[in-house]
Amino acid sequence: QVQLVESGGGLVQPGGSLKLSCAASGIRFSLNTVGWYRQAPGKQRELVADVISGGSTNYADSVKGRFTISKDSAKNTVYLQMNSLKPEDTAVYYCYANRDRVWGQGTQVTVSS
Repeated sequence: QVQLVESGGGLVQPGGSLKLSCAASGIRFSLNTVGWYRQAPGKQRELVADVISGGSTNYADSVKGRFTISKDSAKNTVYLQMNSLKPEDTAVYYCYANRDRVWGQGTQVTVSS
């Protein structure tokens, strides 16, 4: 079974923090570039951050300094630590494994007071 399952989404106040997890089954994250994407209603899905198999990371300018992507190959899990959250961060967040072309189901993040 090939599956990515996101968790950790929810409602948080502006300035708060949230940590998302993406657990993989049937594939190896160590062989993939893994990315976090987000999509708000009426908007295109956009890349937030990714991590390549060697460990290097990339971030969208809008989240640099606030978000951190990491990968635990032993647990076959990727994470997205989100700090200093803004209302503009509200979206459904998805993880994606490039080599195996697998998307997760998405998890809702809502930033509101």
